Amino acid sequence: MNLLFVCSENRLRSPTGEAVFSKYAGFSAIGCGTNTDAETPVSGDLIEWGDIIFVMEKAHRNKVAKKFRPLLASQKLVCLDIPDNYDCMDPELIRLLEVGVAMYVRFR
Repeated sequence: MNLLFVCSENRLRSPTGEAVFSKYAGFSAIGCGTNTDAETPVSGDLIEWGDIIFVMEKAHRNKVAKKFRPLLASQKLVCLDIPDNYDCMDPELIRLLEVGVAMYVRFR
């Protein structure tokens, strides 16, 4: 299963999601950002790649839905409501991601 994590800059939250969930067997994860200067900007190819797209904030959901609406027909778009208050790989951020993602994905 392909998990796409989206934040603004792809520097803190979405790279953490990518690092954490890439370690699970049977799952691939990529992080990206909504801003044009993001480390990895969100693209149509990434949207199509993701089986589930996890955005960190409602603003990210709105940007992704507006820009990529036709591509979202077969994907699930989920807002985790995780504010930009954490450093990359912060233990609390990891906990919030694990709890939020576990509501939509079954890990063995």
